[in-house]
Amino acid sequence: MRRQIARNVVWLLAERGVQVSASIGTIAMIARSIGPEGFAHFQYAQTLVLLASSIALICGAEVVVPRLVANTSTAARHQLLVHAYAVREGAAITAYVLMLAAIWISGQDEITRHVAMILGISILLREPFGVVNAWMQARTDNRAGVIFSLTALTTRLGIVGLLFLTQVNTVHEYAWAFAAESVILALLLASYYLKASPPLRIAPDFTLISQLFRDGAIFWVGFMLMMSARRVDQLLLKPQVPLPDLAAYAACMQVLDNFVLLATIVANTLAPLMIYAQPTFERLRANLVRITLGMAAIGTVGGTLIAVVAPWIVHLLYGSEFGTAVGLLRTAALASGLVFADVALSLLVVHLRKPGWLAIKWLIVVITIALVDWIMIPRHGTYGAVVGYIAGNSVALLVGAAMLVMSGRLMPEEISP
Repeated sequence: MRRQIARNVVWLLAERGVQVSASIGTIAMIARSIGPEGFAHFQYAQTLVLLASSIALICGAEVVVPRLVANTSTAARHQLLVHAYAVREGAAITAYVLMLAAIWISGQDEITRHVAMILGISILLREPFGVVNAWMQARTDNRAGVIFSLTALTTRLGIVGLLFLTQVNTVHEYAWAFAAESVILALLLASYYLKASPPLRIAPDFTLISQLFRDGAIFWVGFMLMMSARRVDQLLLKPQVPLPDLAAYAACMQVLDNFVLLATIVANTLAPLMIYAQPTFERLRANLVRITLGMAAIGTVGGTLIAVVAPWIVHLLYGSEFGTAVGLLRTAALASGLVFADVALSLLVVHLRKPGWLAIKWLIVVITIALVDWIMIPRHGTYGAVVGYIAGNSVALLVGAAMLVMSGRLMPEEISP
């Protein structure tokens, strides 16, 4: 069993590494092809899609996987997956419609509207068909899912590369590459599951739908607030700064987002042994403090290196037209230690299964970022947004530390691993 778990983790880590590399390469080609203004439109549309897609996160893996593990009957598992798909698809359709309404009400320009509509196809496909990934996770075998994900990713990278080599510079053409990735991934996941599962007729169970919706709701709120914290800065920036400045800020955040993925990989790798397997809360908390300090050090060292080589990173990935991103990246990268430490502290909330704590934390962070940005952006432009980014991560770390202290008063000495 341990060997199977380790092999599964290796597959997932390999997928994440390839995804990061492909993401960097894809964004670099798009930015060089469509220029700063086109890149600003593209990234802003991605922000709208990301925020809308958080609505489709209802009934996530944290709700589905434990139920799948508990159900040994093939028919029961199939019924659960069908109903989870229905809940997610309903939320996804609602999210897409709400995104279109928000675009129309806010009076977005034609390019942003067009790109968001294309990129938004992923909202309708990724989370709903992601129930198959939950099914594979419950079986501790994600190899097929990783292969499917990499196949779809390779397709997207190939399309973007072809458009780049043929010097296509229209923004919406690149958006279709992302839509194609979502379609291919959904088809592969659906066909794999249908071949592995017996053809069973499922009658609608509205009680089960209600349970899935209710159990996932509090996680859902936390995830939506977390997504908002990641993108509220760009929503506030666009009306107040020129498009090239927005593009420079988006390029800076793109680099840091990919770097922060390292924190998630490290945390998920250490958590099973150092956090989840601990028999007492005192040992768990001591290990969590060690992990937090270690990850803070990794983030600080890595962020410092990024700040030092920021000119090289920006010019290599985005080109000379994005030169203003250098200063932004240098400043924001120095806060990476805060982000890494916060990711480590988040393991506590996951282990204790306190989704309400997660929602409270990200609500405080969103309010902090929005308030700081509202004050600082009109005065300092994109650097004001960087101040909001640093303030938000500082508050996230403080709230996480406060929850660690508070949990010591609430939890008994002995906890179940």
